[in-house]
Amino acid sequence: MIVALTGGIGSGKSYVCQLLKAHGIDVYDCDAHAKQLMRTSDTLQRELSMLVGEDVYRDGVLQKAVLAQYLLHSDEHMQAVNNIIHPAVAYDFEQSGFTWLESAIFFDSGFYKRTHVDKVVCVTAPIDVRVQRVMMRDHISKDKALDWISHQLPQEEVLQRSDYEIINDGSYPLEPQITHLLSQLGTSCATLKR
Repeated sequence: MIVALTGGIGSGKSYVCQLLKAHGIDVYDCDAHAKQLMRTSDTLQRELSMLVGEDVYRDGVLQKAVLAQYLLHSDEHMQAVNNIIHPAVAYDFEQSGFTWLESAIFFDSGFYKRTHVDKVVCVTAPIDVRVQRVMMRDHISKDKALDWISHQLPQEEVLQRSDYEIINDGSYPLEPQITHLLSQLGTSCATLKR
């Protein structure tokens, strides 16, 4: 069984992944692997350079500011970059042997169309909690945190499209929820790889 873990920025997906690891479940981090592939894949570097411009890489190093400027220019630019990166990440995941993946923008980006998953788990938290977490983690203003959150699908829509919910509001204990989820999924502590 392949499981996707998703949820908006500040929902606490990374913490849930740490708890899953304590249960013996390694989770493929799509964002981290995308960054790694952009650093190491000659094919991705070539395709991004053709799309964005030669200055997106300098001496083989991704110029994040150049890429960010391109991405923020339009939704079409964002989609064009996603059309290069997401197939590579989907292929990498499929080859990895992992049975769980974590992606904040699983539905937003259309990544769900690129790889097979059997179940989707949504990590949720109230908006005020998410804003505070993002402000503290990234040292940004409340307005900036709200702006980032507004660029993702609404939590309610992501939850509606998911099979399970983990509530990470700081008051509802996570461990019993995770134990219950794993029981429902029939996932034992030994389930590390396909």
